[in-house]
Amino acid sequence: MNTSNKDLEIVLGVRGMTCASCVTRVEGLLKKQPGVSEASVNLATEKVSITPNTTIHLTDIIEAIADAGYSPITEQAVLLITDMTCASCVRRIESTLTSLPGVVSATANLATGETSIRYVPEMINEASLRNAIVAAGYHLHDSDPTAGRKDMRDSLREDEVAALKRDFLVAVTFTVPLAVIAMGSMLIPERGISMHLSGANGGVSDWLQLFFATIVQFLAGRRFYRQGWGELKHASPGMNSLVMLGASSAWIYSTLVLLAPSLFPSGTRHLYFEASAVIVTLVLLGRLMETKAKGKTSEAIKKLAQLQSKKARIMRDGRQVEVDVDVVNRGDHILIRPGERIPVDGIIETGWSYVDESMITGESMPTEKSVGSEVTGGTFNKTGAFTFRATRVGSETTLARIIKMVEQAQSSKPPIQQLSDRIAGIFVPTVLVISAAVFAIWLTIGPAPSLNYAFVSAVSVLLIACPCAMGLATPTAIMVGTGKAAELGVLFRKGAAMEALANIDIILLDKTGTLTKGRPELTDILSISTDEKTLLMLTASAESLSEHPLAHAVITAAKNRGIMYPSPDSFSARPGYGIEAIAAGKTIQIGADRYMDSIGVPYDSAAQTIHEWTAQGKTPLFVAIDGRFSGAMAVADSLKAGSIQAVASIHALGIQTAMITGDNKRAAEAIGRSVGIKRILAGVPPDQKALEVKRLQSDGRRVAFVGDGINDSPALAQADVSIAIGTGADVAIEAGDVILMNGDPRAIANAVSLSRRTLRTIRLNLFWAYAYNVALIPVAAGVLFPLVGQLLNPMLAAAAMSLSSLLVLGNSLRLRTFRPALTSY
Repeated sequence: MNTSNKDLEIVLGVRGMTCASCVTRVEGLLKKQPGVSEASVNLATEKVSITPNTTIHLTDIIEAIADAGYSPITEQAVLLITDMTCASCVRRIESTLTSLPGVVSATANLATGETSIRYVPEMINEASLRNAIVAAGYHLHDSDPTAGRKDMRDSLREDEVAALKRDFLVAVTFTVPLAVIAMGSMLIPERGISMHLSGANGGVSDWLQLFFATIVQFLAGRRFYRQGWGELKHASPGMNSLVMLGASSAWIYSTLVLLAPSLFPSGTRHLYFEASAVIVTLVLLGRLMETKAKGKTSEAIKKLAQLQSKKARIMRDGRQVEVDVDVVNRGDHILIRPGERIPVDGIIETGWSYVDESMITGESMPTEKSVGSEVTGGTFNKTGAFTFRATRVGSETTLARIIKMVEQAQSSKPPIQQLSDRIAGIFVPTVLVISAAVFAIWLTIGPAPSLNYAFVSAVSVLLIACPCAMGLATPTAIMVGTGKAAELGVLFRKGAAMEALANIDIILLDKTGTLTKGRPELTDILSISTDEKTLLMLTASAESLSEHPLAHAVITAAKNRGIMYPSPDSFSARPGYGIEAIAAGKTIQIGADRYMDSIGVPYDSAAQTIHEWTAQGKTPLFVAIDGRFSGAMAVADSLKAGSIQAVASIHALGIQTAMITGDNKRAAEAIGRSVGIKRILAGVPPDQKALEVKRLQSDGRRVAFVGDGINDSPALAQADVSIAIGTGADVAIEAGDVILMNGDPRAIANAVSLSRRTLRTIRLNLFWAYAYNVALIPVAAGVLFPLVGQLLNPMLAAAAMSLSSLLVLGNSLRLRTFRPALTSY
């Protein structure tokens, strides 16, 4: 018996889902399962995500999906345990394994020492199973590396492509001669093959047609019956149901005509074997091309996964040992030579080099790395050699987290898909009703032979309706768009963020760390009641316990001047105002002008100097010692290289900008002028930035906030879209809806441009999907017959259905050609 923790999301791969109706159907049946709070299906990735609200049975979920005619993806592992000695060992191993999220069942055999485990590969892998057994105190016979999730997914897709290709070849092999026989009289008017084989009554050719069509129908096309029957059994028809009904109608009608022609009125005894076979063949061809195209939508993920090094050279017992990257532990010392890829995250302990981080951060120039520098797994060492200590391994590495985030974004549904989902829920049943109605209308008022007209029209309606395109329209575009963004160093945590960013009309940029480097430097000192050295010594002492960037500027300046400072006896901070400390027997208060105002310390004697500093964009620090104003210091934070270009590009997109900072108004305005931002929100403490965001939203603005993801968390949470500035390896990767991996503000404009193009692609896909069905279902029903005197051939209807999905996929894949306007970062 297996269970799933209620706080853990269940992710399960499912094969056999082919259209939006499948999505709605699977989501519906999962939501009916006890303990399921939310269920979401991504047709493009063929995954379902389940959020439980209590402990649920994973086997129930899998059985429900399988019973509905789909194939839940599970893996089987057989591990040989060397020291399993009694029944208690069996029980312990089984209970250990079944307690792991993602394990469906585990059976240990004491006689053979083997343990057979069935698990969900999207939630757990064989390496984790092995680790759990070892952690339980047992030993495994070998340590063969297991296939990763991406390899597994690729393998499954390759299997699916191979199966479709095999069925398609079988279908073509028998459909071609069938079509030649059936239409031979049209190809050779004088003496058609059909006439040659069958004579005047067509007996031989008719039976050959039945033979060929039966093979195509029930051998090559068996998947449609298997899945279609499952859909109908649960009263939730989908694309497979439509194909099954359409093709079967043609085959059954023809077979009855052949076996019992007396059942049909004169003039209606036509055979449609070639139609049933061609329908199956064309749909198989479309499914084959669709499966291949869907594989291309996840190429960005594949590229990221390929960055993962398989081996690592570590130091063990004073020797260099090459091991699988899966067995690298935190604290291991890893050797890297020129031209090698770094296997895990870590900190350099010896050596120096340049490292290409472009695939992780989008930064085109190699980054210099020396002792103390962080290195990221998946990046490429260019020149030097070094040794680093592993700090993050396995799923903890930056690369693993990036892949997980991109996968989550690709699996999520933006709001624009909600309407599509609602329509998909009623689409196929509606088509079935329309088909029945068309049959009845043609049979009642159609010209003779009305049965043939009714039959052809009804079958064409079944085959031309395509819920697949509706189901693929949004997820394929999101997959390609988020994957392309990842290549540019922009990570979207969810698909909804991409839609929201495309519709944003004002971007609020935090100054420090976003537009500026976030590494302020001390530029000026004004001492009033003490000498400059003492003022800097006491200020550095007080600031030594502060994490504020300005504190680091003061401390760095003191160290550079060789000034020793004592540790403070006490320290307290007043966020947004300043700090107070006791050091060397003195009370030191440091902060902004509003802090001096709040504690009643006048600073008129420094007013002129402060005015000049702020006019130059410098930030003044006011210092009071023992309650007396003792001096001030100026700190300047230089602009990032791309800040001016970034703001100009955002304006070019028609989006307003504003800068928010805790600096005083004059200093903030000086920075704003230098980057081209007119709207300045100055003197705003961190805890009030969220209120400014809210105030803009109250005016009807859709606000994006750009910050460092740490101090700006409330503002990031309040914004319609939060954009966190990261550096590829810091904690900012966990904050924000969008993460700029290299911290370059120019990536903001690129992210907006890509989001807009992705949203346009989704809208175009949806337009095509709906327009296709709205326009062609009436054509298939025969509305043009009074004008042209012809009905749509069911074979053309089947070809059109396959083509519609391919067009949507092709349109989404065009996003891979997106080129960012700003490429210099």
